[in-house]
Parts: sequence; C-alpha cells; structure tokens
Amino acid sequence: MNWIILIIAGLFEVGFTSCLGKAKTTTGTEMYSWYGGFAFCLTVSMVLLMKATQSLPLGTAYAVWTGIGAVGTVLVGILVFKEPADFWRVFFIFTLIASIVGLKAVSSH
Repeated sequence: MNWIILIIAGLFEVGFTSCLGKAKTTTGTEMYSWYGGFAFCLTVSMVLLMKATQSLPLGTAYAVWTGIGAVGTVLVGILVFKEPADFWRVFFIFTLIASIVGLKAVSSH
C-alpha cells in the first residue's frame, strides 16, 4: 500500500510543477488559481511522501518520488508545453523509468 501512496505522491509532484508552468503563462486571477493548485499539490505530495517514508526506506522512497516527478514533468513539458522530444531526451526519460523500476525491484518492502 505504501508504494501506491508513494506513486500518488509522485503524481502530485508532477501536478505542482505543472501548475508552476501554467502560472507563468497566465496573469491575474487565473495565475493565482494556478498558484493555489501548486500549493495544494505540494501539500498533498509532501504529506503522502511523509506517510510512505514511515515504512519504506527513506533513500529509496525519495529517489522514486523525485524520479516519478522528473519523468512526469518532462512528459507534461513535451505533451502540454510543447517542449522538444528529441532522441536523447526520450532516451534519458527511459533510463529514469528503468531506475525507478530497479529501485522498486530491489527494495525489501
């Protein structure tokens, strides 16, 4: 169950970084709404990360959390913000995914 909590925490990390990206492209009330989404996603992500680290190894949990956030944020950048998706960028996304899967595979919990 704590792995599921950790994955959800990582998805909320993607949420808060995506909100930052959207906030910088807007103004006024819409910008503040995106910053509100940022604060909400940040809070949920941190609370879930704290919960997951109560039973998962801290180093593994943090690495998986940041990996999910990094991969997800790059994918959102490519799909939503039209950032480039060249070979090397995609290659290194897959190496991050492989690292996350590897950490899960060798974890004792």
